[in-house]
Formats: sequence, structure tokens, C-alpha cells
Amino acid sequence: MTSEKITAAAAGTWKLGDLPVSRIGYGAMRLTGSAAFHLGVPSDRERSIAVLRRAIELGVNHIDTAAFYFSSLRSANELINSALAPYADDLVIATKVGPHRDYSGEWATAARPDQLRGQVEENLRQLGRDHLDVVYLRRMRQDSIAEHFGALAELRDAGLIRHLAISDVASEHLAEAQAIAPVVSVQNKYGLDFPDPETDAVLRTCGEQGIAFVPFFAIAGKGGAHGASGTDDHEVLAVASAHGATPAQIRLAWTLRQGPHVLAIPGTGNPDHLAENVAAGALRLTDEETARLDARHTSGE
Repeated sequence: MTSEKITAAAAGTWKLGDLPVSRIGYGAMRLTGSAAFHLGVPSDRERSIAVLRRAIELGVNHIDTAAFYFSSLRSANELINSALAPYADDLVIATKVGPHRDYSGEWATAARPDQLRGQVEENLRQLGRDHLDVVYLRRMRQDSIAEHFGALAELRDAGLIRHLAISDVASEHLAEAQAIAPVVSVQNKYGLDFPDPETDAVLRTCGEQGIAFVPFFAIAGKGGAHGASGTDDHEVLAVASAHGATPAQIRLAWTLRQGPHVLAIPGTGNPDHLAENVAAGALRLTDEETARLDARHTSGE
């Protein structure tokens, strides 16, 4: 398929609370270098800025980032600020708090509830904003998220945050958060390679309640933060061939097929891959193709 002229509008839209976004967005995790974080070759700054600006030209108006996305030379938030400020009125920037990295890039102890304000303020400073559109609480293996989510709810009431969201959660965490404040989005690891009945249940619950579900690693699959393995099974390759598409595009198209509330945030530092990712929003899988891929997802094979 031809990618150059396809924009994010082809995927349709959804709302994060009262904020309409295209269902194909952009994830900033890979913006800073060859690896997801500090272990790799830092990106070329001008190329990264060009990718961000190209994403906007292609109609992307939903960017997912975090203050802990940085390499030895690059910060995703600083790149976003440099490339896109002053921000367009319709641009929605979502960020995450909870995890913490020290200045050397090493992972440190996750934030306590009383430390979340500092993380929110750091994102505000780096992005050059007076409020954050959407803030995810990334659960760090704790059984209850009530105290952490409650701290973010207070920051929303104070005007620092517009909408609240949660990440890496099960159904009980969603219910726990909703008892405190509205949740506009859930972000979990999800894709063809993840046969996780609990996450499937969360996806369905979100759809029933009109909550956005935003998968991460939809393309990378089992490679996770290390990136896609470059190998795909015959089902994915066969569907890709039928559409004249790449396997990555088929993975994104299948992800979007899981419901109108499902958004995609593929990340890349490559402008060609960016255009291909956005173009995946125009792919329309048949019911038979979807069923075959659904079966693959369920089996994990």
C-alpha cells in the first residue's frame, strides 16, 4: 500500500475525556535513541525533531510520552517541546508517572504517592506547559493503586492535570481508580503475541464503558522495549501479502480492529516507518482475516 499521502484521519477518532484524538497516535519512547532508554546509540536530534513535525503533518494529534524517556543525550519531552511548541490547540499530550530513573539513567525506586506531584511538575517543566492533558499512573506491581491514584486526583482538582488514566492494570485496579475519580484511558501491554485473558477482559470493559484502551508494544510484540524481532508467522505474512502491507501494519490494523475505543501509539525514530504506521489506519481487515488473527492471539502461537 502507498503510505505517503495517507493521514491519521483514515483511522477515525475517539475521545480521551473531552479531547478528540485520531486513533493512530505516536509513542515517544523510541524517539531518543536506538534503544528504548539509555542503553543504545542516542538519536540524531534534528532527525527526531523532523519525525515529530512529520507526525503532526500526517494528522497525528495524540502523543504519548514520559519524563523517564531519555537517553544519555536526548529527552523525549524536551524534543517534543523543541519540535512542537507552541502547541496546536488540538494536540493532546499524554504522559506517565510512577516509575523513576535517576540522572545516570538507572531505574530507581518507584515514586511514593507524595512524590507524584514532583513527577507531574517535572513533566510540566520539560514540556513547557501549565497543565498536562492526560496523566497515566503506571502501576508498579503494587496490589492497590488507591493511594497513588488519589494523589493524582488531588493534582487534577488543583488544575495541574486535565484527565486521569492508568497503566499496567487489571480489572480490579480500574474499578478501584473509578471509585476515586474518572478514568479516561487504560494503557496495557497488548498485541497479537500476548494471549492474556485478563488484559482481554480489561479491553472489553473499557469498550463497554466508553474508556479508551491504548496498547503498548503492539508492533514490538514479545520484543517489548528491545523492539520487534523482525520475524512473523505465516498468518501475519499471508494477511500482509494480501493487502500489500508490512507485517507491522497488519499488527496495527488488527489492534485497531479490536474496537472503536482502541487507540494505537506506535513509536519510531524513522520517518519512513512513521508514514507506514500512520497508513496502517487505512487498512481494513476482512472478518475472515480478523478471525484468523484473533485465533493466533488467543493461542499465542
